[in-house]
Amino acid sequence: MIAQLLQWLRKLPQLFQFVLVGGSAAATHLAVVGLLVSLLHMPPLSANVLAFLVAFIVSYNGHALLTFSESKAQDWSVVARYFAVACLSFVANEVLYYIALNWLHWHYFWSLAAVLVLVAIGTFVMSKFWAFKARHTA
Repeated sequence: MIAQLLQWLRKLPQLFQFVLVGGSAAATHLAVVGLLVSLLHMPPLSANVLAFLVAFIVSYNGHALLTFSESKAQDWSVVARYFAVACLSFVANEVLYYIALNWLHWHYFWSLAAVLVLVAIGTFVMSKFWAFKARHTA
């Protein structure tokens, strides 16, 4: 059943697959931040770091199995490249999140939601053309 669902999802346009996986990772990220802030009273910026690590697992696996599965690029070098992309995206995320929280004084949850959408564009481009790009050996 899961294999059939995955096969059906792979027929969708790649950008839609990216949004689906990214949306799942973003929902995971938001949920972890929400739980850590509301239940453990963790500062939002600190909770964001832990949430990033949890969401990375969702994001990498989703993109490797769905969004960029055609590239067949799924070895440890791909994990390393995608982690580099994710870390760069996270730095942008954290800077923009800091600005939204401390300069604009927006609510922590909605600030993060907006930041995740903004950062996703760069993440897609770097993932498609570098992290998951198939490496051809001579």
